[in-house]
Amino acid sequence: MDQALADNNFSDYEALSDELASRGYDIAKSSLHRYGQEFETKLSALKLASEQAKAVVTAAPDDEGAVNEALTRMVQEHLFQLLMSGGEGMDLPKVAKAVAELGRASVVQKKWQAEVRSKAEAAASQVEKIARKGGLDAATVNTIRREILGVAGGYIY
Repeated sequence: MDQALADNNFSDYEALSDELASRGYDIAKSSLHRYGQEFETKLSALKLASEQAKAVVTAAPDDEGAVNEALTRMVQEHLFQLLMSGGEGMDLPKVAKAVAELGRASVVQKKWQAEVRSKAEAAASQVEKIARKGGLDAATVNTIRREILGVAGGYIY
């Protein structure tokens, strides 16, 4: 039904009502219209959110995963609020699966961040050794180290 609504550009509810009736479902066109309006609103919001997410990623690439982490936290908070409010109409197995997948994604992201920090620290230490052997003063070595760690890991020591 959702696909038919979208395919018909959320119009011609009478024809959809007739089609459903021929399949044994007696749903009035006014009920379909109310449902269709709500579905169209949700679909539009989802499309807008997708467009905005694409724009954010394009405008501000997120090598550290901060946007993903924030989004994960927002979804987790929303799911928690739904569960605390009684979760009426929620498909609990789907919610449980979503929570598990969010948890896995969070673990993978944290692991990736730790790897990036470790590699940046190793690179900074290697550059520091090379720079000291080359006769650079401590201030210059520290500047190079801060630049490496600031760019690669988002951290300035």
